[in-house]
Amino acid sequence: MSNRLFQGVIHQMRDAIDRPVGVIDETSTVIACSELGKIGEKTGNISPEMMASQEPFVVNGYTYCPFGGLPRAEYAIFVLGNDQEAAHYAALLAVSLNSIKQYYDEKYDRGNFIKNIILDNILPGDIYLKARELHFNADVTRVCMLIKIVANTDVAVFDVVQNLFPDKSKDFVVNINEDDIAIVKEIQPGIDAKDLEKLASSIVDTLSGEFYVHCVVGIGTPVESLKDLARSFKEAQVALEVGKVFDTERSIVSYDNLGIARLIYQLPTTLCEMFLKEVFKKGGIDSLDHETLFTIQRFFENNLNVSETSRKLFVHRNTLVYRLEKIKKITGLDPREFEDAIVFKVALMVKKYLSSNPTKF
Repeated sequence: MSNRLFQGVIHQMRDAIDRPVGVIDETSTVIACSELGKIGEKTGNISPEMMASQEPFVVNGYTYCPFGGLPRAEYAIFVLGNDQEAAHYAALLAVSLNSIKQYYDEKYDRGNFIKNIILDNILPGDIYLKARELHFNADVTRVCMLIKIVANTDVAVFDVVQNLFPDKSKDFVVNINEDDIAIVKEIQPGIDAKDLEKLASSIVDTLSGEFYVHCVVGIGTPVESLKDLARSFKEAQVALEVGKVFDTERSIVSYDNLGIARLIYQLPTTLCEMFLKEVFKKGGIDSLDHETLFTIQRFFENNLNVSETSRKLFVHRNTLVYRLEKIKKITGLDPREFEDAIVFKVALMVKKYLSSNPTKF
């Protein structure tokens, strides 16, 4: 796309500029030039640092001016000469070509189209008009995944993830910000949720195993129309945020598996605070020490089984019964009773949710 676009502009400019001009890509290959014979040639001695500088530079008698893309420029305009006039031409052409490229990308680029959909930057009524204009298959099943980079890294994670999804006509990798990368993948209708988790797991394994990048992946629900992609993306965001609160050890969190945590996340904090006050009329969770809270968590994990819990805690059965009686005395709730156990479990999750102060989407 860019090659033809740039060549058209360079061709029109050749009579106005009385010296050879052209464009190289990030591999230093000439992709457009007023001298057609140079197209396809490699220009040597241009380092990645020069392209990343975003500042004009001179190599082998040519003035170069990088443009397009951050933090590293995708292209550079070149003009014969190292004088002030060459620098002026290069800067002027760089600004012009960058503006033309941005306009073209916004109008015709599918990746940009997908990004606008998932970020709700396009009106629902315009989605299908734009899809028709781009010859975009609108009615297939797709799913949104969101990769969050947990720690700063020098690895170009976006490029790595793009290479994992080579079919650019069906799968789209979108850079959301420095830490978040979205994947919109075309899938088979009725795909098993475990297959999506396997795919997410392969991403995590590649990034952590080969590039030592620590990340987590949120998975939205599959959708069958373009306009619903924004919902799938928000679900992936919610999955990561809820997982950060309730399931910190997992690197893959699916929206479908959030269970009651999803409900708690959607509740207003004022309602949650009111719930805790009503449940613990005698004494709040804060009145329970760390050992008691650890005991009740293990009791729930072992399905309210006293014998199994005492075995896992390496304590006598009577010791566990004493602790449970203590909890009943302090809170007024008996964890051995099913209904009280449900209320207690939800209350613990609500308390954890309030303490984490999560982001709402």
